[in-house]
Amino acid sequence: MPSLFSYGTLQQPSVQVANFGRELSGQPDTLQGYVIGEVEITDERVLRESGKAFHPILRYTGNAADEVHGTVFELTDAELAQADDYEVDDYVRVAARLKSGTQCWIYAAADEV
Repeated sequence: MPSLFSYGTLQQPSVQVANFGRELSGQPDTLQGYVIGEVEITDERVLRESGKAFHPILRYTGNAADEVHGTVFELTDAELAQADDYEVDDYVRVAARLKSGTQCWIYAAADEV
């Protein structure tokens, strides 16, 4: 099963139910080498589901002292595809390793990859 690190709206139970049909259970973890920026969302579906016009977005720094705290979830392959569908074009899914050593997927700023 793939793991997905969430630091934003995918941690919201309402967003999880809207996208996956269930609430996810996860574990707290930390991503190093990134900071959080902000992106304005204009996609009507994402605005409706998240209730927020501005979402956090990961920006790569490469500095291990920079840390983002969030939650790592185990998803099915189908749920990972649904998460891809939820994220707007400002995000790209990339592989990462969390501070715990867990290998996972993250959504980071597409303009920095």
